[in-house]
Amino acid sequence: MKKINKTVSTFDRIMKDKKRKDEFEEKYKLFLLSEFLIYEMEKEKLSVRRLSKKAGLSTSIIQNIRAGTKKNVTLQTLSEIAHSFGYDVVLQKGKKAIKIY
Repeated sequence: MKKINKTVSTFDRIMKDKKRKDEFEEKYKLFLLSEFLIYEMEKEKLSVRRLSKKAGLSTSIIQNIRAGTKKNVTLQTLSEIAHSFGYDVVLQKGKKAIKIY
C-alpha cells in the first residue's frame, strides 16, 4: 500500500504555534463582533450616534468596536449593544441556558 503525503496548509502550520493561534483567535473574535455590529446597524439604519444613545454608551466605544480596535469589551457593554438590537445575552452549557441580560 502506497503512503500518501498529506500537504499541510500555511494556515494549519501557523495554528500549530500556540502564541500565533491565540493571537489569531483574539483578533477573530474582535472581527466577528465588528461584523455583527456593522450588520445590525445597517439593518436597523442606525448611525453610531443613534446607537450610542440607544445603548447608553459613548460614541467612541461604538466606533472602536465597529473598527475592530476595541479590546476587552465588557459583558455590560456587549449586553447593552445586544439588547439595543433585541438580543439577549445567554450563557449556555449543553441544554442548560441562563439569560444574563
